[in-house]
This record gives sequence, C-alpha cells and structure tokens, in this order.
Amino acid sequence: MRVALHTKVRPDRIDAYEAAHREVPKELTDAARAAGAHSWTIWRSRTDLFHVLECEDYVRLLAELEQLPVNVAWQARMAELLDVVHDYSHDGADAGLPVVWELP
Repeated sequence: MRVALHTKVRPDRIDAYEAAHREVPKELTDAARAAGAHSWTIWRSRTDLFHVLECEDYVRLLAELEQLPVNVAWQARMAELLDVVHDYSHDGADAGLPVVWELP
C-alpha cells in the first residue's frame, strides 16, 4: 500500500531537520523494513514536508514502531524540530492524505 503524509518543520529548524535525516539510525531503518516498509521518501517545500511511504500494512507498521526505543528516541528528536509531527500511535493511521488524482 502507498501512504502519503504531511508534516511541517519549524522554520528555524530546517537545517537541523535535514542534517538529522542524513544520519537516520540504521537500527531505525532496519526496524521500518522489518515492519513492512519498502520505501519512504520525504520532500520539503519551504516548511511543508510530504512523505510517501510504500508498505505492506500501515497500521501494522505503526504498531511495530510505536514503542520501539530507537523510534521513541527519534520521534522525541523530531518533536523538537517539527511544528506538525508524525503520529505513530494507532490514531496516526488516519493521518494519511487521500488520493485526489493520479495520472492514468
């Protein structure tokens, strides 16, 4: 399944956000893959962040990552940088953006 998400980085923290993503812990990327993620890309337009995630089951992915210590630490780090955070709780499964149009 493909999931699109929207978050926002704080204007004064853009450089720190991008620096953090050059050093995502391997333990976290391995855990995301083990939880069913095939790919995850984030684009930035000013302070808006757009994520596209390909995974087997988004609800399962969130459940497997939610309490994982490396993800908890990463989310705490991201919370310092973001105005709108990604929600890894079960409620976060409804955070995906609905498809409006696709090129046929």
